[in-house]
Amino acid sequence: MDDLRRAPADNINGTDDDGRPKRTGTFYTASAHIITTVIGSGVLSLPWAISQLGWIAGPMALISFSLITLFASTILADFYRFPDPVSGRRNYTYMDVVKVNLGGRSNKLSGIAQYGNLVGFTIGYIITSANSMVAIKRSYCFHKHGHSFGCHTPINLFIIIFGVIQIFLSQIPNIQELSMLSLLTTVMCCCHASIGLGLSIAKVAGRPHVKTSLTGVFIDGDKSNTNNLWTAFTALGNLAFAYGFSEVLIEIQDTLGSSKRENRVMKQASLAGISISTLFYMSCGLLGYAAFGDTAPGNILAGFGFFEPFWLIDLANIFVVIHLTGAYQICGQPVFGFVESFTRHRWPNTVLVNHEYAIKMPGYGVYRATLFRMIWRTTYVIITTVIAMMFPFFNDIVGLTGALSFWPLTVYFPIKMRIKRKKIPIFSFKWVWMQTLSMCCLLTSIAAAIGSVQGIVKSLQTFKIFKSIA
Repeated sequence: MDDLRRAPADNINGTDDDGRPKRTGTFYTASAHIITTVIGSGVLSLPWAISQLGWIAGPMALISFSLITLFASTILADFYRFPDPVSGRRNYTYMDVVKVNLGGRSNKLSGIAQYGNLVGFTIGYIITSANSMVAIKRSYCFHKHGHSFGCHTPINLFIIIFGVIQIFLSQIPNIQELSMLSLLTTVMCCCHASIGLGLSIAKVAGRPHVKTSLTGVFIDGDKSNTNNLWTAFTALGNLAFAYGFSEVLIEIQDTLGSSKRENRVMKQASLAGISISTLFYMSCGLLGYAAFGDTAPGNILAGFGFFEPFWLIDLANIFVVIHLTGAYQICGQPVFGFVESFTRHRWPNTVLVNHEYAIKMPGYGVYRATLFRMIWRTTYVIITTVIAMMFPFFNDIVGLTGALSFWPLTVYFPIKMRIKRKKIPIFSFKWVWMQTLSMCCLLTSIAAAIGSVQGIVKSLQTFKIFKSIA
């Protein structure tokens, strides 16, 4: 009945009820978008994160983050339309959702959190992809000269190569047209995660003598060492980053066709995407820790936890690069769209911003380009590439990004909007447990951010010492 209730509002001339081109997304494309975003670079650092937290806290934290993310995504799916979740007016971005439900100040804060962290995600993807390209070159060097050979390879060239690729891909107009790329990257992420999982199983089957612990790594053998606390906090940030997709949930939902209730399809896609991701995470994280123990590398494919078979490891790293090429676009498109929408409304009569040039492209049709889109998106890619060159510290950047995005976007705003819409009484049971959950997640995010900042500072100091010696 709900589907029939809204069906007459959809125009038969190729547009939806809001006058925009008819959306064609399905459960499968939405699930692919989610998996592409969730199983990003975070999966490669999970054995390291588990090694910092141990057999008890590691899996518990992983499952907790997955359940919290699923809970939040279920809430957010009902806010795509307002005021009715089935027949109300569409909201196209996370900021739009917060604006109509909570008002001005919250809207601005959510925008800073959302787009700031999407920028952080894209920077993290550049670093991870470049590390994988470096690993491919070093893997061949190790195979040729032996594992004891230095094979030192600068990362900046590969960061630039990835940036150049993204300059071209960023000219794709919107997230709606990323469906095929997203499906490809979903396959790629399953492939590289499966290879990492298979190699870990093989290493465990070889009965390696590795040290593991119930409570995590104790650095320098000193249980009171504060470094252990910082790395544990950073590990929490890595796990939070591993489930970061709340920032783009509304944008993904906005691609769904309206023949079925968007909120119902989005909830199903979220359940499928998070379940598949958690299955991969638990397998890769726990088996990776069992394989490497307390010395698990920060990136199991690019950190040379494995050397042989070198061709399989190179193939896995190629899959990582292809996967994160698409993930960069999934996270970058909302940023592109926000700035372009703002400029169109701010300068509606400016040729630079609004005039479209029709370009016929073989195999695509007519591509409509604007000068502003080309300049702005190219500039964005260049800026994120330069930042990645300045801070090529994988685990700490991942931890900081996850810490900054997890609480406000995955927990705080969804819970606050839920309480307001459902008119949940203050100090009622539901109100108390939701606020308790929010406070616990806030403390976790603060701790993870502190640990990641400390790690970045330490990495910068090491980097400066290395450069002075060189």
